[in-house]
Amino acid sequence: MNISDLLGAMMQSGMSPSSGSRMKSVLGGEDGRGLLENLSGMLGGQPQQGGGLGSILSQALGGGSGSGGLGGILGNVLNDAGSAVGGKQNLALGGLGALAGALLGGGGKSLGGALGGGVMALLGAMAYQALKGGGSQTPEVPLGLMEPRSESERQELERNSEIVLKAMINAAKADGQIDEKEIKRIAGKLQETGMDQEAQQYVLTEMQKSLDTPALIAAAKGRPALAAQIYGASLLAIEVDTPAEKKYLDQLAAGLGLSPEVTQRIKDMVGLQV
Repeated sequence: MNISDLLGAMMQSGMSPSSGSRMKSVLGGEDGRGLLENLSGMLGGQPQQGGGLGSILSQALGGGSGSGGLGGILGNVLNDAGSAVGGKQNLALGGLGALAGALLGGGGKSLGGALGGGVMALLGAMAYQALKGGGSQTPEVPLGLMEPRSESERQELERNSEIVLKAMINAAKADGQIDEKEIKRIAGKLQETGMDQEAQQYVLTEMQKSLDTPALIAAAKGRPALAAQIYGASLLAIEVDTPAEKKYLDQLAAGLGLSPEVTQRIKDMVGLQV
């Protein structure tokens, strides 16, 4: 079972009604001239799928934020992170392109793994930006935003993707167990995206488990970038419209060791006002 495929399928299934709009908020940037607008204009309003968007994303980055490039938060983060890892070619631009394509309406079974990679790249960009403003040292570029350079890094990214997936499912239980109707909806969506029986059963098993926030906190111990990715993923997974969900996020942030400043930056990126 490929966790990246499953993470992508879960995002395509729609963890919450606001998941898509929150990802668009990060992709679009603060100035309204962000990734989605630029891609839409370059493609003549016609969304495409897969690697095509990755190359367009690379071209957009070459223009810089002041000359028709991406603009906004994401463009600045990718330019900065690219410099830190020896060039933007070492960043997961293809995954971000696939994610943007899916949000523009490109979807489809073939996007599962690429979309999962895009989610991890987006979460990595959010973590990098949030942590960069919170200390005197520039943080390391997280795996996900940075392409794995070895088999051990690829395996680590797969483990991180599984932690993020579990964090999203855990957040969905914040105001009680996920009800049977929702479980059936997500199972049906996973089947539509082409996930096999093993993957579907994995998700169903995780959904039926009790809330286990300590396990997420333990997984991120001493790993601030992963902690920020877990928090960001949780914001994508739920509406945050009940006292129980707000309390859960506060407790999660405290357990992960994230400062109020860092968590507020992540909330701002996804356009969440709570």
